[in-house]
Amino acid sequence: MNSRRALRLGGKRIGPGERKRVELPVARITTGDWLALSVEVLHGIEPGPTLWLTGAIHGDEIDGIEIIRRTLARLDAEALSGTVIAVPVVNLFGFVSESRYLPDRRDLNRSFPGSATGSLASRLARMLMDEVVARGDWGVDFHCGSDNRENLPQVRANLDDEETRRIARAFGAPVTIHGKAPDGALRKAALEAECRALVYEAGEAGRFTESAIVRGQDGVGRMLRTLGMVEGEEQPSPDTVESRRTRWVRAARSGICRIGVALGERVRTGQPVGEITDPFGDGGETLAARCDGIVIGRRVNPLVYQGEAVVHVAQVEA
Repeated sequence: MNSRRALRLGGKRIGPGERKRVELPVARITTGDWLALSVEVLHGIEPGPTLWLTGAIHGDEIDGIEIIRRTLARLDAEALSGTVIAVPVVNLFGFVSESRYLPDRRDLNRSFPGSATGSLASRLARMLMDEVVARGDWGVDFHCGSDNRENLPQVRANLDDEETRRIARAFGAPVTIHGKAPDGALRKAALEAECRALVYEAGEAGRFTESAIVRGQDGVGRMLRTLGMVEGEEQPSPDTVESRRTRWVRAARSGICRIGVALGERVRTGQPVGEITDPFGDGGETLAARCDGIVIGRRVNPLVYQGEAVVHVAQVEA
């Protein structure tokens, strides 16, 4: 007889070897109807870590939703050691309106750990912390490029923690970036709650980027195997380049920007990465890399204003 305890979430009991969908009421919308956070829980028969997966904290960043869906389709609670708690869509309001933000224009990923009596963003953040994050040993928060930008698949984590570094390397994104999470971010709140967390950034907002989805799904699979949560033949992780600093190339003037480097391309300090002109092609201003490194993000809308971020480079030795 299995002695593992059942898990209780949102008033539901999930026994060992069970998979259940739980609805957590968030708030009433203007029609008076409830909007609820949908959470899927797989509670393994054998003991092991608890891993949470969160997507669409920014409502228009949807690659994480598909990564989580595909991951769940591959998992069997009866063959799982530990627990997986998945929340494909955290920012329900932004998701239905195809917006990064909540209705009050707050950024949910600057609202953690939140408060049960605060703003809508703060209340939603507090619910996620109490019901999901606080139960976890590990977490992965999925994001995409925003504001008309696309990102190379990359993991952001605290690489000074050796266990986090080990799991980040197992995830196997092309670039792994060390750094502190900003105030109010889910990753920072998770770390303060003694839960190790990674952020996976890839693709662009408002659409599925298949290569980013596949890379993310494979990364979660390797993470699950490395943590001992699922069995399966060990697959070597793809090489990942570590970086401890990133720098933006910004527009020196307003105009039409033609970027001349691809995501994942290595660049050297001073190398031209694009040009900005007027609509006739006159008055050209060359943009140059500010460090040796790898292009991890770039603007996809060619119309830019002076000072806008255009090309993002992770600093590494070229």
